[in-house]
Amino acid sequence: MNFYMQPFPHRHSMPRRWARVAEQNFEHRLAANVRDEEDAFVLTSLVPGLKAEDLTINILEDVVTVEGEIKQDENEYLLRELPTGNFRRSLRLPTSVDAGKAEAKITDGVLTLRLPKAESARPKKIKIAAK
Repeated sequence: MNFYMQPFPHRHSMPRRWARVAEQNFEHRLAANVRDEEDAFVLTSLVPGLKAEDLTINILEDVVTVEGEIKQDENEYLLRELPTGNFRRSLRLPTSVDAGKAEAKITDGVLTLRLPKAESARPKKIKIAAK
């Protein structure tokens, strides 16, 4: 992977077009990864700077919704690209989950949700009787 850096433009030489882009408000969309394990789905998402009380997680059958707010500070910036404001992300999973057994944790800015599959959605092993 290559990274290319250019010197940061001096404030007085900053083109007006660039200055207008820096002032735009970009909507934040929560990106997520979802793994399908044998008995649960595991959802991970980056939520840097957020605490558990900043997030709300709702589960209804096969839909999990994560919502929260990234607070905006009142500092003046030359360039602002970090997201701010409210966000909400709903994901429909392939099967229903057991909301009562779901677990959520935030470690180092990473939200991890463990969503156990509902008993009715888990595969069943059937013994075969031999005669």
